[in-house]
Amino acid sequence: MRWCAVLLAIAATATGCTGHAPAGRDDLPRPARPAGECGQGLPCGVAEEWITRRLADGARVSIGVVSVRPSARVTVKPVVGDHLATTETVRRTARRERAVAAVNGSFFDIAGSPVFSGYPGDPLGILVVEGRLLSEAANGRTALILPGAGGRPRIGEVRSGIRLTAPDGAVRELDGVDRVPGRIVGCGGTGGDRLAGTGLPEQRPRHNQLCLDDSEIVAFTPDWGAHSPPGAPGSVEAVLDHDGRVTGLRSPAGGGIPRSGSTLTGIGEGADWLREHARQGPPFVRRTRVTDGSGRSILAPGVSVLGAGPALLRGGETWINAAANGFTGDTSTERRPRTVAAVKADGTLLLAVFDGRGPDSAGVTLREAAEILRSLGAREALNLDGGGSTTMVVNGRLRNRPRSAEGAPVRERAVADALVVVAR
Repeated sequence: MRWCAVLLAIAATATGCTGHAPAGRDDLPRPARPAGECGQGLPCGVAEEWITRRLADGARVSIGVVSVRPSARVTVKPVVGDHLATTETVRRTARRERAVAAVNGSFFDIAGSPVFSGYPGDPLGILVVEGRLLSEAANGRTALILPGAGGRPRIGEVRSGIRLTAPDGAVRELDGVDRVPGRIVGCGGTGGDRLAGTGLPEQRPRHNQLCLDDSEIVAFTPDWGAHSPPGAPGSVEAVLDHDGRVTGLRSPAGGGIPRSGSTLTGIGEGADWLREHARQGPPFVRRTRVTDGSGRSILAPGVSVLGAGPALLRGGETWINAAANGFTGDTSTERRPRTVAAVKADGTLLLAVFDGRGPDSAGVTLREAAEILRSLGAREALNLDGGGSTTMVVNGRLRNRPRSAEGAPVRERAVADALVVVAR
């Protein structure tokens, strides 16, 4: 869908040689510099810039942009906290990863949500970190695809599928990875998923809604944590060693996850399948496929994928696929703090935050974000998690003003994952 351009006042105040970092941030002012130069505490090819734009109605928005040129000797990737089922601040994540810059990443299961499954920090949608699938896709939702060293980042719609082969050769779909069985927050899963509110079948993404499936098998790895979630009576969990061989069954599900192994939790028909086919002997085999919108496989060593959405730009034009990403109502039309990723024609990656909910920065709608990114030279762009999660950290210092509500105190929120820029 193409949208009419939002009229913006193009005059911008940059944090350049005559400017300063926005007041209230916890670092000293530093001049901006072209992304190809070196110095200022950032690797060659990486730059930070702050600009202020006046929107069509006169409101102002403060925007921080970290640009990463293709020539920069850095790695950009998503990372999680100590475990998938917990949260931590972007600043702590950046410090642990020794990142020169970081922004918050994908949507996640958050306490206080009406569809909360009990584990704050569980990423909602696809998360691949350097070739490892940590969370399955909300199928058809938009994602940032980072191909690793020497590759060009891109944005597109992504799907995933996992086939599970038992020791006796029986084959079944694996419904999920490292999430509560039976509850698909945000929908977009596979198999017999149904909307919790209506009971109707649903396989498309539905932002902030819950789908249920009473017959699933979900894999749990040490990335989730030390223990898998406790299961209801009748659930079954197969405990696997490093090679995928069954070392035991427990019912109901729930217990320790081997440090060098994994488990498979089954509910409903999935539990029956495990009882019948989870036998000692040959290992279980998982075959994972992650594809882009053209059906091409994108999963490979070094590749990272972070799902969120919707898309904002495609081919240099405003193109907001909000409905395809499960957004309804005012989600896309309200001014809010936003975190976005964008790609310029030369392959430069832009990680940007739009401050909001404060007296000096109103936030942006999705269309306003798209138009500003386009004016900065972006050709493709993707909305990441925003609101109170919007955070930018550069050289270990918080650079924006995260707020959980209009006029709330500036406070960094713990989130599920972050996009980090790490010097090689």
